[in-house]
Amino acid sequence: MVTSTLTDYSLSERQWQLAHKVAIDLVLDNADTNELGKALSYLREIQQEPDAGKRFLAYLETLAKQGYRIGHSKRTSEYFASMESVCKQHLQGELENGATLLAIMGWSFRLMRYYKEGVPPETIRQRGDEIEVTEGKSKRQEEIEEAIANVDISVGSKLDAIVTGIKGNKVTYEMLGTIRLTQKEPKKASSLSEGQTMRVEIIELKDDGTIKKVKLID
Repeated sequence: MVTSTLTDYSLSERQWQLAHKVAIDLVLDNADTNELGKALSYLREIQQEPDAGKRFLAYLETLAKQGYRIGHSKRTSEYFASMESVCKQHLQGELENGATLLAIMGWSFRLMRYYKEGVPPETIRQRGDEIEVTEGKSKRQEEIEEAIANVDISVGSKLDAIVTGIKGNKVTYEMLGTIRLTQKEPKKASSLSEGQTMRVEIIELKDDGTIKKVKLID
């Protein structure tokens, strides 16, 4: 079991392991703690958005490509490229919940400082090798599976969907109380309002059987 010499935390065992893994990989890659702190400021601002995790990764990718324009050293782009790579490697299963992702990354930020301040590189590397992230489903995945357990989720099925967000022509729907889906509605977004309940039909599923795309039923 991975433990901490820092303060109390409220992450699950698996999430705590991920926080250590991210911190260790970033330290061994000589990533800059201050630059991670700047990236987390962005995640903090968008954490309640339904696509916060994906937007955060896209943000890191942009910074990795454009870092030379905003940084004070030539290594800025390398720092962000390292963050992007490490987050993609370890946090794909935690992207559904922005607040949870922020909690994990917040601890990674603290742990980076801890490891950088006096822990020998060889010891850090050894700890990283010893940590085996527990296989498991994210809380979000479990909620979705529970919600659809007794519901027909197939192409052609019809569901009630609550409009929970509208940004430009992008509309976010919530179905079965837990499944959130954001998609473009160029012809209908302007006529919808948040909180409105609509009837939708499933027209496409992902490879894992979850909903990929729906259409509004007039």
